[in-house]
Amino acid sequence: QVQLVESGGGLVQAEGSLRLACAASGRTFRPYMSWFRQALGKEREFVAAITWSGGSIYYADSVKGRFTISSDNAKKTVYLQMNSLKPEDTAVYYCAAGGGDIDDPEEYDYWGQGTQVTVSS
Repeated sequence: QVQLVESGGGLVQAEGSLRLACAASGRTFRPYMSWFRQALGKEREFVAAITWSGGSIYYADSVKGRFTISSDNAKKTVYLQMNSLKPEDTAVYYCAAGGGDIDDPEEYDYWGQGTQVTVSS
């Protein structure tokens, strides 16, 4: 079992920044730790992924250059630094652990409870 707990969401103005954290516990040997997001009325979409070694990092095109994913193995925590936020980034952000196709939610075994990010214009 893997438990994932997100934190760091909130309300921010456009062009502002937030940092999300995902603390993992249990058997954390899933290949990828990723962030997904789901806006109201939309499907869950891939945001970013990282391996625990940090050797492989992937981003959705919509966040490249603005978001940075990183990991702290000692703390078993994955971070998502979000800069230059836009109103369209508003969503519930989920941390997930899994493998396979990194942008397919079906490939992930464990999910956090989600944290709301709201960007005002």
